[in-house]
Amino acid sequence: MCAFDDSHVRHFILRKDAPVESSPWGPHFWACKPGLVETQQLLVVQVDMPPHTAHAFHYHPGREEVLWVIEGQGEQWVGRQKMLLGAGDSAFIPTDTVHGIYNDSPQLLRFLAILSPADTGGPLLVDVQNEEPWRSLRSSSSTSARSA
Repeated sequence: MCAFDDSHVRHFILRKDAPVESSPWGPHFWACKPGLVETQQLLVVQVDMPPHTAHAFHYHPGREEVLWVIEGQGEQWVGRQKMLLGAGDSAFIPTDTVHGIYNDSPQLLRFLAILSPADTGGPLLVDVQNEEPWRSLRSSSSTSARSA
């Protein structure tokens, strides 16, 4: 058993105390990030994506990610592969891999994004939605979601 005093360390984040950040693809409810808890390796955030929105093609430099759908459904892309994910489904996104999620439904899409490491010394994400081949990858019949 570990015998050290960790009474100064924050271990619990209640929903009412979770930092919330706004983005065009929905509010982000943070559960784990540096400055909130003493993590060096993890970022954990719940995203509530409104109907007909998207977090269009992007990548996270130096980070891998797991995206886990809690509620609703979304068209998840990992590279050039796509799959419609629903509650309980997940996607693994390798380091530096372009991906995006599109909520073309009339329902809320709620998911957890878990990324590691927490800090790479660079940006959290790089947007590539306006670069080829990503700009034209989705067919015109499935581009009703607003991208951010």
